[in-house]
Amino acid sequence: MPTWEFVFRLLAAVAAGGAVGLERQINNKSAGFRTNTLVSVGACIYVMINVILTENGGDPTRIIGQIVTGIGFLGAGVILHRGINVQGLTTAATIWCSAALGSLAGLGLYVELLISALLIILVNTAFKKADKWFMGEKKKKAGNNNDHSFE
Repeated sequence: MPTWEFVFRLLAAVAAGGAVGLERQINNKSAGFRTNTLVSVGACIYVMINVILTENGGDPTRIIGQIVTGIGFLGAGVILHRGINVQGLTTAATIWCSAALGSLAGLGLYVELLISALLIILVNTAFKKADKWFMGEKKKKAGNNNDHSFE
């Protein structure tokens, strides 16, 4: 892999992970810009190492399974359980998605990277309102007007 391509893939991972992380940072979530950017860049580096090492044969996607598992442990660290309330699920899922973005960048799948990043940002912004509406309707039916969130 030429050096320019290595650098371009890293910058693509920074841009995608950073965009997702910026949305989280703006909404004051615990894993924001730096965390999502670093997760994306880290996944990208591991995938590129594997791509470089397997240029003459082998499966460069094998490392992705290990990234998924490793990021699962990182995501578990941000999930908090207090009584019946669970917090951090969306943050954990977003970290997991940022690793996927880095993997796409590491494989040089730029169109797929862009589409995925935009979709993740859409889910974290637009779907948040739908989630709040759904939870509000559920509470009305139960007769509970307390405002809680599962985020």
